[in-house]
Amino acid sequence: MTSVVGLADPLAYSGRVELHRISSEVLQGNALGDPSERELPVYLPPGWDTEGKLYPVIYLLPGLTGHATKYLSTHPWKRGIVSHFDRAITEGKTPPAILVMPDCFTSLGGSQYVNSSAVGRYEDYVTGELVPFVDERFPVLPGRRGVVGTSSGGFGALHLSMHHPDLFSACASVSGDCCFEYCFGGEMLEAMRGLVPFEGDPTKFLAAFRETHELKGNGHAVLNILAMSACYSPNPSSALGFDLPMDLETGELLPEVWERWLAFDPLRASETHAKALQSLDLLYVEAGLADQFNLQWGLRRLVKKLRELEVNCEHVEHAGSHGGLDGRYGEILAKLASALADSNR
Repeated sequence: MTSVVGLADPLAYSGRVELHRISSEVLQGNALGDPSERELPVYLPPGWDTEGKLYPVIYLLPGLTGHATKYLSTHPWKRGIVSHFDRAITEGKTPPAILVMPDCFTSLGGSQYVNSSAVGRYEDYVTGELVPFVDERFPVLPGRRGVVGTSSGGFGALHLSMHHPDLFSACASVSGDCCFEYCFGGEMLEAMRGLVPFEGDPTKFLAAFRETHELKGNGHAVLNILAMSACYSPNPSSALGFDLPMDLETGELLPEVWERWLAFDPLRASETHAKALQSLDLLYVEAGLADQFNLQWGLRRLVKKLRELEVNCEHVEHAGSHGGLDGRYGEILAKLASALADSNR
């Protein structure tokens, strides 16, 4: 099922990055025809092969259109998140931890780390296949797993920790999707503008996108709404394989479809999964005050809700926007590693 296919720039790390090939059973036959064989980068800290030494594990989730390998850059001027974490360990600035980078990319740009008939069983892929794979093959401290991500990855971190508190005991969401009314409301109207050159037809947009993979003008908004629809409102009987949440003629929300979306919104899902969130050793959420998707305001509503639910969380706001947030990870990974290293929590 698996094999080590190589090392990532072995001279650049004090630790080690292994690139594994995973043949997934749950992704076979997915509706998008995306590959079921995936690469899995795993970072192992210095001393990882010391007999008897065990480490917590942190899963890093990319955002929409992002790929797992983005974290591995070792360019001398633009080092990636893993390289910075490796250096922080050697300098004694953070406890060591294993980092796992799942590839949940799809031909629509991402999976939101949920199960969907229109996309694939990516939640099952992470929790049912990758977690056992990592636990069996690496020196893992039992039960000490964390999850972190940005944007769609931040949503994924919240979603997985809410639904699988038995697997993840710490969570960090960096500008993660929440309060869908705020972050997707304007995007839907942008998407409608983006569909005008395609006669308002998502099928024609997708056909053109699959040929060029170019996202001009409002193209990113179109792809975003189509990808979210595929994840949150799949419909096997629809020509697209999913239902859109708005009327493409007027922009009005379609209540039955929108309700299906809202079931995934952390603002609402937190009510259903409050006990799971209460059980976390660390729940960290942040957003930039210049976030273009209004997540700073949505996050404030989520934090207010969490406090009403008696869920402890650390809430941070910074001056940044929605992009260029890799520099935030040094502090965040240190927080997660410290929380997970304390096995007495």
